[in-house]
Amino acid sequence: MKNNFIKVRNLIIHFFYNNIFKPLAFRKDPEEVHDRTSSIGKLLGSNPITRFLTKLMFFYSDPILEQEICGIKFNNPIGLAAGFDKNAELTQILPEVGFGFEEIGSITGEPCEGNPKPRLWRAKKSKSLLVYYGLKNDGAEAISRRLQNLNFKFPVGISIAKTNCELTADTNEGIKDYIKAYRAFENIGDYYTINISCPNAFGGQPFTDAPRLEMLMKAINNEKKTKPVFIKLSPDISYEELDSIIEICRKYKIDGIICSNLTKNRESKKILDKNLPETGGFSGKVQEDLSNNQIEYIFKKCGKEFVIIGCGGIFTAEDAYKKIKLGASLLQMITGMIYQGPQTIGEINRGLVDLLRKDGYKNISEAVGKA
Repeated sequence: MKNNFIKVRNLIIHFFYNNIFKPLAFRKDPEEVHDRTSSIGKLLGSNPITRFLTKLMFFYSDPILEQEICGIKFNNPIGLAAGFDKNAELTQILPEVGFGFEEIGSITGEPCEGNPKPRLWRAKKSKSLLVYYGLKNDGAEAISRRLQNLNFKFPVGISIAKTNCELTADTNEGIKDYIKAYRAFENIGDYYTINISCPNAFGGQPFTDAPRLEMLMKAINNEKKTKPVFIKLSPDISYEELDSIIEICRKYKIDGIICSNLTKNRESKKILDKNLPETGGFSGKVQEDLSNNQIEYIFKKCGKEFVIIGCGGIFTAEDAYKKIKLGASLLQMITGMIYQGPQTIGEINRGLVDLLRKDGYKNISEAVGKA
C-alpha cells in the first residue's frame, strides 16, 4: 500500500515538473532559477509545517538502504553534492526531500564573489550543466556562524577549497586559506571534504600535483582531527597521478575519496550541444563514465581501504546501482535532480531497494564493489 502511494505520488510530481515547471524554468537564466529555488527551499525549511508537507511529497525510506560509515549513520546513500547549497541555506529542508546527506559549499577561507556572470549554462542534449561559478560563497566565518546553533537531521559534509583569487594561487597562501576554512568548522558538520579539483578557480588545480598535495595534507594533518576527512578528485587526472594521490591519502590517513568533480575535457563524445562557452566544467552525463572509471580503478586497487563516494551522471536507480557495484558506498547528485525534478531522489532510492532485493542483498553495503 505504502509503495503504491509513493509510486503514484512520484508519477504525479514527475508529470507536473516535466510538463509545467521545467519548460517554464528552462526558458530563464539557470543561475536565476537556482537562486529562486534555493530561496524557496530556505523558506520551506524554516518551519515545521512546511517541512512536514515537503516530507509528505518527497520522502522515501527503507532499512535496506541504511549504513554506518566512518561512525556516521546514513539513512540512504543519495547525497546532494557540493556546488548547489553553496552557503548552507538548505540544511533544514533537504532531509525532507529525501536526501540521505548533503555536502555544503565549497566554502573558502575568505568570502568569494566567484567568476563574472554568466557562469552557468544548460547543455540539454548532453544532459549536463556547464559550470563556471568559481567557488562563489559567503566565506568560512559567515557560514560557520550561520550553522553554529542548528541541529541537522542527516549527515552534513563540509566541502572546503581555497579562495578563488590571485593571492591563493601561491601554494603557501592557498594552504593557509584551506586551513582557515578547516578551523572554522571544527565543531560543525559530520565530515570534511578537501576539494582540490575545482576547475574554475584562479591558478587552476595546483593541489592535484603530488608534492603540493602532500604539503596541503601535512598541514591539515597537523590540525585537530574532529571528523573524517575526504578528498574530491578531478575526473581528468591520469591513473599515474591518481596513484600518487592514493599514496598520499594512505600516508595521511584520509578516510575517503569522492569521484569526481566537473570535467574540463572538451573532446568527450558525450558533449552533444553546440555553441557552448569555452570556460567551465561539465557535470552530469558528460562526466559519468569518467567518474565510474575512477571508482572502478580505486576499488580494484584499494578495496574498502577508502570510502568511495560516487558523483556524476546519476539520473536513475540503475545509474546509482552501477556506481555502487563498481565500489561506491555513497553517492552524490545535482544534475539529475535539475533535469528530472526533486522526486528523483525518492525514485532512485525506491529503485535501489528493488534492485538490491532482486539480487538477494539484505543491505546496500553487501552490493558495494560486486560488479
